[in-house]
Amino acid sequence: MKSVKLDNFIIGDGHPIHIIAEIGGNFLNFEEAKRLIDLAIDSGADSVKLQTYRAHTIASKKATYDMPNTGIANQYDLFKQYEIDFELHQEIWNYCSKNDILVFSTPSHLEDIELLEKLNCAIYKVGSDDSCNIPFLKQVASTGKPIILSTGMCTMQEVRDSVSAILGENNDDLILLHCVTNYPAQIDQTNLHCITSMKREFGLPVGYSDHTLGNVCSLAAASIGTNLIEKHFTNDHDADGPDHILSAEPSELKELVAGVRDIESALGDGIKRPSKDELVTRRNNRKSIIANADIKKGTLITRNMLSIKRPGMGIEPKYFEQVVGRVAVEDIPAEEPVYWN
Repeated sequence: MKSVKLDNFIIGDGHPIHIIAEIGGNFLNFEEAKRLIDLAIDSGADSVKLQTYRAHTIASKKATYDMPNTGIANQYDLFKQYEIDFELHQEIWNYCSKNDILVFSTPSHLEDIELLEKLNCAIYKVGSDDSCNIPFLKQVASTGKPIILSTGMCTMQEVRDSVSAILGENNDDLILLHCVTNYPAQIDQTNLHCITSMKREFGLPVGYSDHTLGNVCSLAAASIGTNLIEKHFTNDHDADGPDHILSAEPSELKELVAGVRDIESALGDGIKRPSKDELVTRRNNRKSIIANADIKKGTLITRNMLSIKRPGMGIEPKYFEQVVGRVAVEDIPAEEPVYWN
């Protein structure tokens, strides 16, 4: 499977799962953004992500939401409330650079790409709303930057079309992101096996954007081979704004990061062999051929002279019939393992 380089991180099988704290929509000024970035760093996130849009280019004034986190609401008005200007972007970029954490964003229009290019944005995330917006995907791909493509609401054929459009722009630094575009998403609709389906079909790294409450789906995704996890992040579930309710608080993100790292450690490399700590247990707890009574040197060994029991230091049980009928070349004490020499 192909790997993709995101700044100093390698995304792909055999590499650590990259964990993104999505803070877009959960702040309105630099102080709020700075606090979220500090908390994300403290929680162990690998990167933070923003959302770059202008209300007038992302939604018509008549577009509405009808989701659990927003109720029925005017999309334009909501986006207008949370759009951030170039100066705030720049402050955030400078702060992340100073604090050595990767930052990138989700543009929604060519004007947003132009803004982010001024900041030398190293990666572009494409949201599920633009997952089938082929003209826009080509614009993003033409930057030559790595792309994380969210596939919420997509059929597999739509994903194929979008991947083809991006690859057609000679940009193969592509990571797919399984996503269920509900806020919050329900666990029984998460369909995490789409991660393995897309990895198998495209040979690309595949991540998971988690909109469920809690960490169980992200941890499950880690256990089946996701290469990246994106989780919305807040310092307060009860704060004003549509995304806070489904975002992880610092304690939850810390638990998620710790759980993912434990899962990575537990999964190992897949080569079946005794673990380092099992080697002593293997000798003590396995069974081998043991002398039932003292066997003197020169004795013809018969079946009733032998047992198969612990420890496992002697000849393996599978050779029992080969030991019977041989002659002892030295004294073998009772209850001791029998060795070939």
